[in-house]
Amino acid sequence: MKFSESLKKNHQFQFVYKNGKSYVNKYLVMYVKENGTEKNRIGICVSKKVGNSIVRHRVTRLVRESYRLQEAMFNSGLDIVVVARNSAASVGYSEIESALLHLGKLHQII
Repeated sequence: MKFSESLKKNHQFQFVYKNGKSYVNKYLVMYVKENGTEKNRIGICVSKKVGNSIVRHRVTRLVRESYRLQEAMFNSGLDIVVVARNSAASVGYSEIESALLHLGKLHQII
């Protein structure tokens, strides 16, 4: 992720949850809030409801990789939190990538 950093602290996630705008599709939920910098910050959240640790880590890697390959398309200066839904556990890379791009278009950040 050349142009982006990670959201790591709980208060950063909570700020985006409370103040950001969200859109949902079948596999992902995306919250977006402007951060006032020139870089994007992305946080990925996969709940225990999605599956065991192997499944959760796989979904996290799929979301991170699909964002990394498409990050030049996204506007800069945003805090983005991506939350995986239960249905994301059983799909492949192409479905996750299309879901991420779909949410980006709904937010008008692509």
